[in-house]
Amino acid sequence: MKNKYIWLVLISGFLVALDQLVKVYVHTHFHLGESVIVIPNFFNLTYVRNFGAAFGFLAESHPSFREIFFLSMPPIALVIILGILRGVKDTDTKQIIALSSIFGGAIGNYIDRVRFRYVIDFLDFHLYNRWSWPAFNIADMAIVGGVGLLLLLMFLENKKKDNTEKEEGAT
Repeated sequence: MKNKYIWLVLISGFLVALDQLVKVYVHTHFHLGESVIVIPNFFNLTYVRNFGAAFGFLAESHPSFREIFFLSMPPIALVIILGILRGVKDTDTKQIIALSSIFGGAIGNYIDRVRFRYVIDFLDFHLYNRWSWPAFNIADMAIVGGVGLLLLLMFLENKKKDNTEKEEGAT
């Protein structure tokens, strides 16, 4: 087995395990909506059930559509990620980490969708309870972090190509 697939299993497996362990704790030790202050006026652990996607997107859509959509899209995304990973060099560690993070995050949230038909969120950032960010979880962080890293890598690669083209044009 190639190293990149070993890294995929290790990274995504770790993220899924961590995500699910914390979600099980929140689900079994908190009441829905219960909040524990961690950093006053900034960060709480709050049990939230998200029936939609990021920021509650599609949460108000028809339940039948929502269930079909959220139960079919993650497997498609996982297959796409595996297809992309197949073309990545074994030595491209940053891209492997990014794709593995997205993969693990997608599985973590998919487990919730299959079990509960919603995703358990609990990380609640706010400023003095006036301005708040929608609650999220470890799987969400893995997905956003992986996508962010991929975007950064693409940006740096494009910048590198632009500099190379400029140098070649100057000669």
